Amino acid sequence: MVEYFARALHVSNITFYTLLFATLILGSLLLGFALSRILHYWKKRLHEGSGQLLFALLESLPMPLLLIGSLYLGVEALPLPARFEQVASKLLLALVILVMIYFPAQVIVLALRRWSQRDPHMLRVTQPAAFLVRTIFALFGTLIFLNKMGVSLTAVWGTLGVGSLAVALALQDTLSNFFSGLYLLADRPISPNDYIKLDSDQQEGYVVQIGWRSTVLRTLGNNYVVIPNSTLAKTIIVNYSQPETRMSCSVTVSVARETDPGQVEKILLEAAHEAIRDGLEGLLPKPEPGVSFSPGFGESSLNFSLGLHVRQFTDQFLVQSEMRKRILKKFKEAGVSMPFPTRTLVLDKSTEDLLGGGSQS
Repeated sequence: MVEYFARALHVSNITFYTLLFATLILGSLLLGFALSRILHYWKKRLHEGSGQLLFALLESLPMPLLLIGSLYLGVEALPLPARFEQVASKLLLALVILVMIYFPAQVIVLALRRWSQRDPHMLRVTQPAAFLVRTIFALFGTLIFLNKMGVSLTAVWGTLGVGSLAVALALQDTLSNFFSGLYLLADRPISPNDYIKLDSDQQEGYVVQIGWRSTVLRTLGNNYVVIPNSTLAKTIIVNYSQPETRMSCSVTVSVARETDPGQVEKILLEAAHEAIRDGLEGLLPKPEPGVSFSPGFGESSLNFSLGLHVRQFTDQFLVQSEMRKRILKKFKEAGVSMPFPTRTLVLDKSTEDLLGGGSQS
């Protein structure tokens, strides 16, 4: 039968077997592609759940499985040339190892992807984690393939051990920043658009990006500050955007000691409520403003604090500036004086005599 078709096509038996083998491979690829599209369609139709996870896992398997089957059938049933048979056997082994490695890796990756769908904030962690899982399984599969092909892995393991140690020493700071970046992404002490201040070097600004190696801040001067993640993970961070962007600020006022404290409190509250009624940008009506006799007694003054609440961290500068103008105006209208530092010098008799003698001469 084979000879009949070969003669009909005017080709040799070897060429006919090769064409038949190629047709078998091409047919398995087309069928695998069609099945993958069907499984992909049903995955889209299903809602989130175990069914969608199952179809997502199965949609990538038909093509390699059918290819493995066609290769095995071709190698076993067709008298291929020795060279083709050897190549097909190696390809068959590689595909079997690929499927064995791909299946558990895909299970982990899909689990991470489903986790990120439930909590979108974890997407920044699951993406590098999925890449790391694929890399580890790919390396593991490569080692298995090399071992099956008769390559001695003793030298490979030795080289990897020495090379890993050298790389770890050379990239110590980089690896420290990488794992610190994973910690920042997972623990989420800060997020993009948060306004933060570092206790270690007094750097502050809006978080622009949290990368694998560094975090970028945008200062109020519209400049970028790049901070290594290892530094960020070890320092104390003040996050002015969490748990909410609203924050309190205060305006400290000093008046003369003879001033009535009740009058000062009344003036400060009136200035705050007028600013709220005028719609001062960034100033919040709730919680209501408050006045406290704090820090209290100064060297030559009485010190009060007007407590206000602003919309976000950067609003405090405009609000404080505007409130100082309003308070100064009201103090002038009410005749309240703001003292300046004074010093009283007490001289002993010898100093007075010396100064007196000097003036007479």
